[in-house]
Amino acid sequence: MDAAGAGIAAAIMQRWAPRPTAVLCGPGNNGGDGWEAARLLAREGWPVRLFSMVDRDALNGDAARAAAKWIGPIDPLAACAPSEFGLVIDALFGAGLTRELEGEAVRLAAEAKKGPVVVSADVPSGVDGDLARPLGSAFTTDLTVTFHRLKPAHLLQPAAALCGEISLVDIGIPKGWKTAARSLGDVNAPLLWPSIGRSLEPGAHKHSRGRLCVRSGPRGATGAARLSARAGLVGGAGFVTLLCPHDALSEAAKEDAALVTRAFDADEAFGAVLDSHRADAAVIGPGAGLTQALQTAVLSTLERGVPTVLDADALTVFARAPERLFEALHERVVITPHRGEFARLFPDLAADVALSKIEQARLAAEQTGCVLLYKGPDTVIAGPHDRLRVNVHASAHLATAGTGDVLAGLIGAFLAQGVTAFDAASAGAWIHGEAGRRSGEGATVHTVLAKLSGALARLADLHRRNAALRRLVGVDG
Repeated sequence: MDAAGAGIAAAIMQRWAPRPTAVLCGPGNNGGDGWEAARLLAREGWPVRLFSMVDRDALNGDAARAAAKWIGPIDPLAACAPSEFGLVIDALFGAGLTRELEGEAVRLAAEAKKGPVVVSADVPSGVDGDLARPLGSAFTTDLTVTFHRLKPAHLLQPAAALCGEISLVDIGIPKGWKTAARSLGDVNAPLLWPSIGRSLEPGAHKHSRGRLCVRSGPRGATGAARLSARAGLVGGAGFVTLLCPHDALSEAAKEDAALVTRAFDADEAFGAVLDSHRADAAVIGPGAGLTQALQTAVLSTLERGVPTVLDADALTVFARAPERLFEALHERVVITPHRGEFARLFPDLAADVALSKIEQARLAAEQTGCVLLYKGPDTVIAGPHDRLRVNVHASAHLATAGTGDVLAGLIGAFLAQGVTAFDAASAGAWIHGEAGRRSGEGATVHTVLAKLSGALARLADLHRRNAALRRLVGVDG
C-alpha cells in the first residue's frame, strides 16, 4: 500500500503543479492507497483535503495503518464539492467492485466531470475491472494509476474510455507471482511477434514471397475483395490473384488494373481452384454474398488445409449452422468477426454478461481450434493453446466502410509469407491500427490503404531498433 500510494502521488506530481486537491477514500485497500497518496502530496506542499466514506476507526488492516499516518483533518464525503478543487483523487473502490455506486459516490462521480482534473486509483470507481464496463454511475478520469499489471478495464471498451491516461506502477510484487495469478494475455506489440516484412533477400522474386488468392463476390460486388487484394499486395505477398466468378471478371479487371484477375469455374471445388493457382494463403468472405456456393467454397478450402482468412460473409453464411464451420476449422485459419458476426456464430458466449470480451474470445478460440480476431476498438486476438493478445494500437479513423476488408487482406499477405496464424493476426491488427493512426479527419478506406506502407516502415524501424538493443545487451548470445 505504501508503494501504491507513492505511485499515485508521484504520477500526479510528474504531470501537474500543486493545486487544491480533494482525496476521496473508500472503506478498503483502494481507500488506503488514497490516504497514503494524500499524506505524500501534503508533505510536498500540496493543499490537500481528505474525504472518507467511513470513520477512520472502522478501517482494518493495511488501510487502517495508512490512515493512521494522516495528521490532517478528515471530512465526510458529503462535505466535498469537486468544483472547489483543481484535482480530485478517486480512491473509493478498485477493480474488484461488483455493485453499482450508491449515495454520495454517485453525486461525486457526476460533479467531478464538471471541471477538476480527476485521477483514479486502480480503476475509476463504478467500473467492473474484470468485465470492463461501468456498473451504473462511474467516474471519468484524466489519469488512472494502476499497479503491477493492466486489467481488462484498462484495455477494453467501454471502460477504457473512462480511464484516461494509464500509468502502470511497480509495487514490488515478489517473483513467482505468475504461478499464483494467471495472466489473461498480452498487450499486442511488435516485440511479441517475429519480423514482418523483413528485408528481401537479393534473389527474391514474386513467387518466393508468397502467393495469395482472394475470392471475389459476384458482378456488382467486387469492391470489398479488391480492397483485400490491394492490402495483400501492400502487405508483401509477392503474387496476389483476385479469383472472380465469370460474370465479375471484366468488372474487376476494369476497376483495378494493378490486380491480377482470374475467373474460376463455379462447378469446381474451390480448394482445387486454390491448388491450381498454387495458393500459399487465401482470403474468403469480403463481398462474397450469402449463398450456399460460398459455404461450400469455405468448407472445400478448409479441407485442403490452406492458411486462410475467413471474414464477413464467409462467417455469416454459417450463422444457422455454425457447428459445420467449427468442425472444419484448424490452427492455420484466422476468423475475423466483429461484434454482430461474433454473436451470430457464438450466441451463448455473446449473451453471457458474466464474460468479458477477453474471455469470450478465449472460449471461442478453444471451441473452434482456430485463431479468432474479435474486431472492435479493442481487438482481441485469441488462439489455440490459451494464447491471447489485446490490440489497443488503433484509431477511431478505422471506423469507416472497407477497413475490415483491408485488415483481412493484410493478414492474408502475412499468412502467404509463412507467418503463423496467431502472429499474422497480431501483426495485421497492429499495422492496421498504425495506418489508422496516420489517417486524419475525413479518412476513408483508401486513406488507410495509402497509409499502410508508412505503417510497415514504422514496424520495420521498431524491429531494427529491437534487434540492435538485443545485440547490445547480449540477449542473442
